[in-house]
Amino acid sequence: MQLFYTPDITNEKSYTLSESESKHAVRVLRLKNSDTITLIDGKGTFYNTIIVNDNPKKCEVSITNTNKESTLKPTLHIAIAPTKNNDRTEWFVEKCTEIGINQITPMLCKHSERKKIKLERYVKTAVSAMKQSLKATLPILCELTKFSDVVNQSFQEKKYIAHCYNEKQKHFKDILQKRENSLILIGPEGDFSQEEIALAIEKGFEPITFGASRLRTETAGVVACTIFNLMNE
Repeated sequence: MQLFYTPDITNEKSYTLSESESKHAVRVLRLKNSDTITLIDGKGTFYNTIIVNDNPKKCEVSITNTNKESTLKPTLHIAIAPTKNNDRTEWFVEKCTEIGINQITPMLCKHSERKKIKLERYVKTAVSAMKQSLKATLPILCELTKFSDVVNQSFQEKKYIAHCYNEKQKHFKDILQKRENSLILIGPEGDFSQEEIALAIEKGFEPITFGASRLRTETAGVVACTIFNLMNE
């Protein structure tokens, strides 16, 4: 099934694809009138359509029906320090979008090596991963946010902070509860500072570990996402 991202689509009877999506449909995939394609809005809806005008710049479709993506799973929000090598953060965004995540907040920490991001690159990566994994919901991708601002916000989720200091924190898989909305903080390669961990605990975050191996930042993020989704299958 080929998915086409159409964030401005509504429940009208027809829709015209953007020039880039039209070109992909008609020139690359060689789709023609009467072929069926599925559009997604990034908000959880699939639109089943039929091509009625196979113009490679303005491909027009007729909407036949819509389907809503399941929203039964609890929500997962990961706040993570962007890595020095931006490709690794984009890899994290890609894999977590494929696996299943609701929100990603790039986080500026004391030991952060990357202090600027290009959010549009993360969004582009997430859109591609959403389409590839046959999803209709695009994760919320936030601007780079200071650690203190993240922990001081009001969250309804269960809150965790993953760190590598030897404090005998519990493994995430052993304390995560099924059907529990979760926010997980993951620090930079140099880990969180002791002051950041203390502040997070003061604000109600529970320290966790992902095992004995010392993981890269982006690997820890994918492990957290995987454990969460396996728990809630």
